[in-house]
Amino acid sequence: MNNLLTRATPYLQATPLTLILGFFLALPILLLVLVSFWDYDFAGMYPGFFTFNYAETLGSWVTWRTYGNTLKFAFLVWAITAFLGFWVAYFLAFHIRTTAMQMVLFLVCTVPFLTSNIIRMISWIPVLGRNGLVNSTLVSAGVIDQPIEWLLYSDFAVVLAMVHLYTLFMVTPIFNTMMRIDRALVEAARDAGAKNWQIIWHVILPLAKPGIAIGTIFVVTLVMADFSTVQVMSGGQSASVALMMRNQMSLLQYPAAAANAVVLLVVVLVMVAGILRIVDIRKEL
Repeated sequence: MNNLLTRATPYLQATPLTLILGFFLALPILLLVLVSFWDYDFAGMYPGFFTFNYAETLGSWVTWRTYGNTLKFAFLVWAITAFLGFWVAYFLAFHIRTTAMQMVLFLVCTVPFLTSNIIRMISWIPVLGRNGLVNSTLVSAGVIDQPIEWLLYSDFAVVLAMVHLYTLFMVTPIFNTMMRIDRALVEAARDAGAKNWQIIWHVILPLAKPGIAIGTIFVVTLVMADFSTVQVMSGGQSASVALMMRNQMSLLQYPAAAANAVVLLVVVLVMVAGILRIVDIRKEL
């Protein structure tokens, strides 16, 4: 009896988490896949097994262009946030000597997150607009003769707003990884005659890869699922997969939106799997 109880203990301990993940993760995904095969019209949805939702999704050049546009946003935002996140984390971890000051400066980085994403996003409109702060300053200084039109309601505005929204998701895991780097390794490299850039390239960057990978997963998944930033900052001139799904749901085309969601989920999972194949992040979890 005691033997049986001992063998069953790990399963009993895992049961609550299994139920939570099953109810809040596995079940919604299962329902999403199920609905993606249903038929629909303006009056409602009809259960069945139909593949035309996937045929329309994968067979439309508009859909492929939308996925390409979304991947473009994901790549640009990832590249910029990775660059900024690495150097901000490096400064906090290696140039701020006291732990207290590191925490203070890190908390300063989180201050914008005390407001909602929407407020932080639309705060760029009076800055980038035709008569906004940037254009007014440049015109007054005589740098330009007329306002720059592409600062707002363009792909540039979308990428800028996303970088503002998601950079901290890159800073946090990289900073956490860098704080675990043994400073003796840096001192040994310096004693061996390595320059600062050599230390960064050959010591710090390889050891910070797990944090960069975790930040990449955060940023890429957030960008791929973002529709409000694309809609507002592009002025409706750019598209993303999430925005396309939002428009389909507003038209009550739930099975079509579900099919797009399944395809997007597969794309994101493939990207995450590729990252996990390159970098082992288990040491950071």
